[in-house]
Amino acid sequence: MRWQNSYQIKYFLKSNLEAIIWLTALVLLGLMNPESTQPSLCLFHQFGIESCPGCGLGHAISLAFHGRFVASFQQHWFGLVAIAVLCIRILTVFYQYIEYQKLKSNFHGKNL
Repeated sequence: MRWQNSYQIKYFLKSNLEAIIWLTALVLLGLMNPESTQPSLCLFHQFGIESCPGCGLGHAISLAFHGRFVASFQQHWFGLVAIAVLCIRILTVFYQYIEYQKLKSNFHGKNL
């Protein structure tokens, strides 16, 4: 796919924003050190609340990306399922965009 102007880039980003956000989140969780005690971006922790269901899921995803599947399951049983669901969703969004572009180019008789 060739980018002919900035409109096409903006349209791509707008059309695939959900997939880009989920992909970025998975990459960041994959790069995260699950044993880290660094300051957290979690709003619950910022307000002094220690028990956060999202942190357990995030750590489970991070542990799974580091190959520690048993520890991931112990941290949160839904971690591996969440990875699978998010990957399927990311692929679905990109696939729908590609199919729409094919349909649009066939309709207009040119590659957009």
